[in-house]
Amino acid sequence: MVSYNRLAGQRSPYLRQHATNPVDWYPWCEEALALARQLDRPIFLSIGYAACHWCHVMEHECFENPQIAALLNANFVSIKVDREERPDLDALYMTALHLLTREGGGWPLSVFLTPQLTPFYAGTYFPPDDRYAPHRPAFPRLLQAIIQAWQSRRTEIEQLGQQVITALQQMQSAADTPPVLLSESILRDAARAFQRAFDPVYGGFGAAPKFPHAVELSLLLRLSLRFRESALLAMVCQTLTAMARGGIYDQLGGGFARYSVDARWLVPHFEKMLYDNALLASTYTEAALLTGDPFLEEIARSTLDYVCRDLAVPAGLFCSSEDADSEGEEGKFYLWTPKEMEQILGRELAEFACRVWGVTAAGNFEGKNILHRQGSDAEDAERLGIPLEEFRQKLAEARNRLFQARQQRVRPDRDDKIITAWNAWAIAALARAAVAWNIPEYLMRACHAADQLLRYARDSQGRLLRLAQLPGDNAPPPPLGFLEDYAALIDALITLYEASGQLSYLQSAVELARSMLQRFAEAHGGGFYFVASDQEPLPARLREQHDGATPSGSALAITALLRLSHLLQDVELTRKAEDALRTYATLMQQQPLAAGQFLIALDWYLGPVDQVAVIGRRSDSATARALDMIRQAFRPRQVLAVHDPEAGPPSDLLPWLAGKVACQDMVTVYRCREFHCQSPLIGPEMVEQAFRQEPLAFSS
Repeated sequence: MVSYNRLAGQRSPYLRQHATNPVDWYPWCEEALALARQLDRPIFLSIGYAACHWCHVMEHECFENPQIAALLNANFVSIKVDREERPDLDALYMTALHLLTREGGGWPLSVFLTPQLTPFYAGTYFPPDDRYAPHRPAFPRLLQAIIQAWQSRRTEIEQLGQQVITALQQMQSAADTPPVLLSESILRDAARAFQRAFDPVYGGFGAAPKFPHAVELSLLLRLSLRFRESALLAMVCQTLTAMARGGIYDQLGGGFARYSVDARWLVPHFEKMLYDNALLASTYTEAALLTGDPFLEEIARSTLDYVCRDLAVPAGLFCSSEDADSEGEEGKFYLWTPKEMEQILGRELAEFACRVWGVTAAGNFEGKNILHRQGSDAEDAERLGIPLEEFRQKLAEARNRLFQARQQRVRPDRDDKIITAWNAWAIAALARAAVAWNIPEYLMRACHAADQLLRYARDSQGRLLRLAQLPGDNAPPPPLGFLEDYAALIDALITLYEASGQLSYLQSAVELARSMLQRFAEAHGGGFYFVASDQEPLPARLREQHDGATPSGSALAITALLRLSHLLQDVELTRKAEDALRTYATLMQQQPLAAGQFLIALDWYLGPVDQVAVIGRRSDSATARALDMIRQAFRPRQVLAVHDPEAGPPSDLLPWLAGKVACQDMVTVYRCREFHCQSPLIGPEMVEQAFRQEPLAFSS
């Protein structure tokens, strides 16, 4: 009979995966913390996530081992945490690892704490034996050493833990730097830094492993416009094209894996994350609008189709990720052999498919093949000596048949957590693509997801939750939302308002922004904290600083406040955003590659920002034509307000719409800069003419 520990009823699939371990696991809770204090035992804190390959490895090798479990159970209080559920704990103790080891981090994160939660030893994956000694000790030997040190060197351990916490607290105050001029030179210097880090052969930045860096690519699109530098745009397009041709992109089903282990984007770490795909879909959409490249549009749409097909849950929201492994093997779901292709496609089409996607008998990953492209459709058609139209027909047939066959395989497990911030990025990406290419289904999905998130990801006091709690969900209540949840959802709701014209989304964004400022903003200084003032206190309250795998919550908050300030004509929001930008100016100057979202916010702040008001009947096709002209181009520093005169006077939220009417009973567009408006554009023909004259953005 299988026995279960305390993780069996938890919300997180990652925690539930450990429910049958012989380790006496606790979730992070007051019961566990109180027990550590009562027994005067150190805490073993293990942090990971469901799609993490090495987390699974350490579980199998160590946490399923009865001897190791006995050591843990007799001498420690063991706590298991899902980093996606509690990013505050992950950020705090990952920073502690950096201080303790002076090395990079990773997952699983393994930290030993005093009962007062101060960290005194940290690492990542530990093997069950000495196979990686001396660089990585065997986990049982490490446990024995810590048990002995806890008994014989207790004072030293406690002093070390307190030193780490003091250093963490000082790091937060060290962010208070002398005033820095917020100027265009910061953006120029950042552009040069990205150019120096750029890989001119394969695209992307730095060496292997390579990550997609969606936010940084979106920044470079903006800087290419601001500085009229085609070289910056070329860097983005080369990178986006190389990723989409590589194995990091699912050539059959769409969507991107977490990262590439090589410089060529060929061999991925196979897990697929909602946040990567949502953020990349937005970046591909922006690049497609700026360049008119149909290939970039195809990748944006297929990525969103993947999200809607494979990450959707019945409530209309989106789950967190798909695992790297299936049937116990990394990447098995995605790999192919020539024989498998021939069985599905027949000899002739299989030969074509193998040549297009680089499938060989030797393979490129453990004897099998990760599908990838060598060139564009036109280049590959020429290489194969096939007319382009015939090439595309055969490619579509092969892709469809292989995809349908792959659907019969055992899929990787899904992590079904519905994370507020990640869903917000998906909502924003769907809304952007919906209006870019007139895809009503995307807009419908975005609106429904936003409605569901506003309904199920808030507590009885209206505070955001980190995770949506759907009807019938009997798991423990999710934690309160963190800064990134607020900032990402505010930004998504603004995007959704601009895409749909539904004022309720703007109203919700304003309400959340007020709550965010009240609960996360520093009382003295311009920065933002990772956790709210009314959340569980930890040994150090971290500021949200540089970008990581996802954009910085602080930078997202500043961006959202600037967008709101220009929509609402609210100078106080502008002032708060400016104060916050000054707090992080040194980061932007010294570490631009880790400050992409801050630099996007700075681009907004420096402006100029354009306000566009569309006054016209919602039911009028001319209004739709005018809106299409405005939305179907990449204008990164623009806010859009829509008002139907038949609905009564404009909302008090938008005071700058007062007095703006539909002239001659025709749709009328007002183009304003810093709320100084040009002559109105009356009728869709004038709108089309004016916006075609500047198809990308106002000249800076």
